[in-house]
Amino acid sequence: MASKGEAAVSGAVSRVGRYRWVIVGLLFAATAINYVDRQMIAVLKPDLSKELGWSETDYANIVFYFQAAYAIGYLAFGKIVDAIGARFGYAIAVVIWTIAHVAHGGVHSVMQFTLARFGLGIGESGNFPAGVKTVADWFPAKERAFAVGLFNAGSNVGAILTPLLIWAMVPAVGWRMTFVITGIFGVIWLIAWLAIFRDKPADHPKVGEAELAYITQDPADPVVEVKNLWGKLLVKRETWAFALGKFFIDPIWWFYLFWLPSWLGKEYGLNLTSWDSPTAAIALGAIYLISDVGSVAGGWLSGKLMSTGMSVNKARKLTMLISACFVLPVVFTTFYGNLWISVFFVGVAAAAHQSFSATLYTIPSDTVPRFAVGSVIGIGGTVGAVGGMVFSKYAGYVLDVIGSYAPLFIVAGAAYFLALLSIHLLSPRLERADVA
Repeated sequence: MASKGEAAVSGAVSRVGRYRWVIVGLLFAATAINYVDRQMIAVLKPDLSKELGWSETDYANIVFYFQAAYAIGYLAFGKIVDAIGARFGYAIAVVIWTIAHVAHGGVHSVMQFTLARFGLGIGESGNFPAGVKTVADWFPAKERAFAVGLFNAGSNVGAILTPLLIWAMVPAVGWRMTFVITGIFGVIWLIAWLAIFRDKPADHPKVGEAELAYITQDPADPVVEVKNLWGKLLVKRETWAFALGKFFIDPIWWFYLFWLPSWLGKEYGLNLTSWDSPTAAIALGAIYLISDVGSVAGGWLSGKLMSTGMSVNKARKLTMLISACFVLPVVFTTFYGNLWISVFFVGVAAAAHQSFSATLYTIPSDTVPRFAVGSVIGIGGTVGAVGGMVFSKYAGYVLDVIGSYAPLFIVAGAAYFLALLSIHLLSPRLERADVA
């Protein structure tokens, strides 16, 4: 027979409002704005290169310093959010990235643009640490993965919206004012966040007793103090299984974000300067719309395989292997010769990336104690950003010297197999490491 406490928890969903999902809506909106601000440089690259005289190497350097800032900020904001809470930690991140985003509208040189992008990278790096912290505080364990998946879907929505916003705004107000006007989104979100969000659900007047009981149904995390946690994690193979996986695959997602628009313009003559046709915006939007499928599919497949009795090790790695195989056709992207065929296969590759990435993010929780998961994710995120920096330099060199995107798509096709191989060699069974 169920206890009274269990009855209260199970009845909470039907009896009370679902205010925690309003919070997820705010996280979703912030993530979408984050990606609009992040991707605008890629979509505007033809305009900016023409007006400011950029070479491919100049553009690669600008992307490089954004990623360097992101690597630094990813670690810093994890500590900031833990210290002062998600309410003000997230607010600080949004203030920094919104100011840096608007500043793009006033720059006139590569150095000035690099400084603006560096500031954007510092601020935007706070989005994921603050979002995950918020979900951990506002949701029971059984709903957290779904809540994270929902707010993370804002990244693809932002990537879809960016070309549409630029297509609508640049011809009317120019690229400089487009940066300024889109900065208003961050200001509006910040006002809503500070007005609506509280770090503790118990402090929020909209959260009733039943919903609070539902949110706090899990046992409290044990207090664990481990001296020199990072030092101990850095010598664990399981940490590097995750980190090297990120090193290989994160640069490919950056490549899609920052170089696909210019490749579509060069390969298929899409006008990304005057934006006199919606074709470019539709093509870019279609790629990220397709990619939305992968984030859901990866998490579903891994769980489905485990529900049939397959081990965690086999389920995770088989899911990543299947995802890697779906990426392979992207190697031949430069040979398809048809816009929509190329859009389809790049979209499938982007979806497979999301599937692989969603599965990869579960590995820390599979292989290290819960109190160390955040630290491992922070290390992996930083290593992934370093991989992106290396790839950016490589992309600038290839495009300036060879002038072809083919080598970049070949790397994109191979990266996931290298990631899976490194994961398997470092953690053959995905066993839990002892870091005490």
